Amino acid sequence: MEIREADTETRSETTVSTRTVEIIVAALFMIGSAVVMWDSYRLGAGWASDGPEAGSFPFYCALIMFLASGVTLVTNIVANVSDYSNFVDRSGFKLVLMVLIPTIVFVIAIGYLGIYVSSAIFIGGFMLWLGKYPIWKAAPIALGVPFLLFMLFEIWFLVPLPKGPLEAALGY
Repeated sequence: MEIREADTETRSETTVSTRTVEIIVAALFMIGSAVVMWDSYRLGAGWASDGPEAGSFPFYCALIMFLASGVTLVTNIVANVSDYSNFVDRSGFKLVLMVLIPTIVFVIAIGYLGIYVSSAIFIGGFMLWLGKYPIWKAAPIALGVPFLLFMLFEIWFLVPLPKGPLEAALGY
């Protein structure tokens, strides 16, 4: 049996099946929903003398999400005609990782640098790296957006967001 070049190329592009991704995502949604339901029940998910308790709405939203995810999970596990097609090819997966990995680093950096400094680095990095903008175009946006968000949340709305050493040095 002769293997054609197109078959070899298709095999090298295979990552994971759509069915596998649907099972994993459904299971993760069920776990997340269970956590929300548990915490909502802890807050109070029943009916009090003055109306619904604080956890009622999130509890029932999570319950609906849990049930829907359960149907998706069971359907993909027991169905004979599951989708075994390739979920994403390697080049598409590379593009996803080019956004996902810096986003994870951004979220972690918020704990150390604060949301405003992390946002400036994140926005500037993406504009320079993926957008290929010159620094003279990226810098005003990367600095201006976090500054405007700082003004909006910290000064005008008085909503504190995670701050880092720079804001502490400036007295915030």
